Amino acid sequence: MEHRLRKNNQFSFIYKKGERFFSEHFTLFALKSKYENYRIGFSISKKLGKANKRNKLKRRLKEISRRDLNIPSFCNFVVLAKEGACELSFDQIKKEMIKLFGKYESKKNN
Repeated sequence: MEHRLRKNNQFSFIYKKGERFFSEHFTLFALKSKYENYRIGFSISKKLGKANKRNKLKRRLKEISRRDLNIPSFCNFVVLAKEGACELSFDQIKKEMIKLFGKYESKKNN
């Protein structure tokens, strides 16, 4: 199964019901799910730059989530990019995402 959220109503539901975790350039919305696979979506506003910058950031986020993150099952996530996120390097994005998902894990385990 694909691990992507696609529909606007899925994003809206997670925004309303999900828990929020913050870092300097990203906000993570997390919501438990009844399905075994995790699903993740990325929200990048047009305010952050032109399409090529937003797409590059989205590609980097997808690759990091696929390769470097230990994303838990039975959850849905939305990653919201904030001002300045497009200017970060791949390694900076990776560190922030690892930190964000670490915050989620520590909250879940408490």
